Amino acid sequence: MKLHLIDGTFSAEDAKALLNKFIAAKIEFLESKISHSEQEEDIKQRELRIRTLNEQRTSLNRLNEAEVKTMDIDLTVEWAQG
Repeated sequence: MKLHLIDGTFSAEDAKALLNKFIAAKIEFLESKISHSEQEEDIKQRELRIRTLNEQRTSLNRLNEAEVKTMDIDLTVEWAQG
């Protein structure tokens, strides 16, 4: 089964806004997991993932909209049943 969340071409400005919201939601999810976790290894991995996401967000936001006019985004979630 597939869930197509995003499939389209967006202006650089709209793509940045959309992706920033997804990154923020993912960071919020990871922070929630950290606050409810007692496993130090899990916490460290999630903190590393948060740092990576923040670095990627910084790179995204540095894109020059004069050079990058549009972005194609395809976000599909797929899972097997049974």
